[in-house]
Amino acid sequence: MGKKKLDVMAKEREVFIHGQVDEDGNIVVPGCVRNGIDEISANKIFDEMAEFAKYAFNKSHAACYAVVAYRTAYLKAYYPAEFMAATLNSFLGNLDKVPQYIDECKELSIEILKPEINKSYAKFTVEDGKIRFGLGSIKNVGTKPVNSIVEERNENGEYKSFTDFCERIADREVNKKCIESLIKAGAFDEFEQTRSTLLASFESIIDSIQSEKKRGLSGQVSMFDLGSTEQKEELNEMKYKFEEHDELPEKELLSLEKEMLGIYISGHPLEKLREQIERKTNINTIELKKLDEQMSSNLNEENLQMQNEKPKYQDGQNVKYAGIITSIKKKYTKNNKIMAFVTIEDLYGTAEVIVFENAYLKAGKSLVEENIVMVDGRLSIREDDTTTIIANEIKDFGEQKQRILTLDITNLDEEHKEKLRGAICYFYGDKNNMNVQIKMGEEYKPCGQMYVTEQILNFFKEIIGTENVLFFGTEEKNSTIV
Repeated sequence: MGKKKLDVMAKEREVFIHGQVDEDGNIVVPGCVRNGIDEISANKIFDEMAEFAKYAFNKSHAACYAVVAYRTAYLKAYYPAEFMAATLNSFLGNLDKVPQYIDECKELSIEILKPEINKSYAKFTVEDGKIRFGLGSIKNVGTKPVNSIVEERNENGEYKSFTDFCERIADREVNKKCIESLIKAGAFDEFEQTRSTLLASFESIIDSIQSEKKRGLSGQVSMFDLGSTEQKEELNEMKYKFEEHDELPEKELLSLEKEMLGIYISGHPLEKLREQIERKTNINTIELKKLDEQMSSNLNEENLQMQNEKPKYQDGQNVKYAGIITSIKKKYTKNNKIMAFVTIEDLYGTAEVIVFENAYLKAGKSLVEENIVMVDGRLSIREDDTTTIIANEIKDFGEQKQRILTLDITNLDEEHKEKLRGAICYFYGDKNNMNVQIKMGEEYKPCGQMYVTEQILNFFKEIIGTENVLFFGTEEKNSTIV
């Protein structure tokens, strides 16, 4: 009943009322009739159970949920930063959930601060109404090193520089791999060196500190121990050599951040494309996760129909999904045909896209990790499996730009409209084609594809005016052609 499988329920009704016997005639289930309950009453009892199974809640269970709902609503309303920090801490390590709550923080105008060596603790913490990312959530760092770092900071004050940090944690459980991960995550950005400089220099600095400590244990005195206090400070600055490098490009910094934190904090490669993606797609990761939750809670299409609700998405439905490729797993079928399982991340999380041979071969150079792509495919919704997208076509999202020519006729008179109609018919063709649409007020109507050159665009400008010849799908929502 919980699964709402009507055909199975019909069989169970028969067993419930009339019972069940095995091949030898032995009674397996007596049934209501054998137990002295008439068939009409038995049917009525079964109907009540079936109706109750549509949505049933134990009263005490419902009361508990109500109390929790009121309390969490109160906390979220009056202590939003603390509430969201606690929520994020409850989902640490769950890369499906954390991005959703990070995005919710942005909607609530709660800023997520990247990890900092002098401000972060092990978990997410609240700082002046903002949420600071915890050091313990950084890949390859771990609880013991973080506790050591925080303990040293609490006992002897903030770390003054990267070298000061390295000197003070030299005897603690903080290895090179841990320090490298902290650098990649941006935990030392408050100091003057770039991340690329620290990545090139940290190993030699740590080796120098360890060598210095060995000399100290053996009783040797270096030139850095001689002279006045001021001279010692100057010599200390010369003690460590930084291999200076310009900062890494933004794309690489974000990539390192994603690798170490599991999510983008200081930015997202897709953020600048948010509006375009929302306009050109009809599904995102949040919707895909909702589909999985519906299936796991038995709210499938059949159940929704029983509750007079129409499902938004159905198995086999055509969808458009865009995001950045995070991993590609190639595989050969039994027929020796190539296919791939591609993980694509949008602004809210990741989704799996299955790419069979035809789509794989057509995709060509688009199937590269960290490439931003548009997927045209169909949904695969299964009760006992994660919802996936089966790709019909995958291409660079950049190919979508400046492909729709928009002709605004909102303020044109009938004479100019007639001239425009004639021009569209004349240049209609499939060579060097471009999608064309007509704009009338707030409404856009597609009118096929057209042969377009710079001369043709100038001709359209003469007919309807330069300000009414637009490209739809550039970085701006609408941009006048220059």
